[in-house]
Amino acid sequence: MGRVSQAQAQENRQRVVATASRMFREKGTAVSVADLMKAAGLTHGGFYKQFASKEDLVDEAIAHAFAEQAAHSAMTFEEHTGEHEAARRTLIEDYLSVWHRDHPAEGCPVSGFAADLGREPEQAARTQQVYINGVRNRAARLATGDDDGMAQLCTMVGALVLARATRGNPISEELLQAARTALAEDTQPEPQRHPG
Repeated sequence: MGRVSQAQAQENRQRVVATASRMFREKGTAVSVADLMKAAGLTHGGFYKQFASKEDLVDEAIAHAFAEQAAHSAMTFEEHTGEHEAARRTLIEDYLSVWHRDHPAEGCPVSGFAADLGREPEQAARTQQVYINGVRNRAARLATGDDDGMAQLCTMVGALVLARATRGNPISEELLQAARTALAEDTQPEPQRHPG
């Protein structure tokens, strides 16, 4: 069998990173290299021609997931040009949807990688800055006025994780709705007080 061209090697590498990004969000970073390469349609032996270690791939997969998420968020804001609040509400609705709950492989890397990074301190140290930047960027998209968006992001991620853990029970949808309601109430203008 002939050698793979540089262009083909780069395409294969990108396919592995994209596949890993989805699989890690869905199943966690404990996915084996053999299963990952099979899902990418490549041989197990080809992995080490592309990556020095699985940890290097995890780093790239997380960065890839955040880049995808940033592109999706940017499209939402472009659709609502000049309407930050409408774009923010759309992001919240999409995030706290049953579809997002049921498709973790396509979902948010904040929730998708949190458990693994919390359990694997060595990996977290390597990947932490990429993850932190992703968290800050996601929160910034939710920011309003004096609110930096962090509490909103915490509400969304927590609700999504709980909804995924309870999928199949009515409480799952209740959790998503409770978070949507709480975040909608956070943006309501303060009632005007009339002097008495």
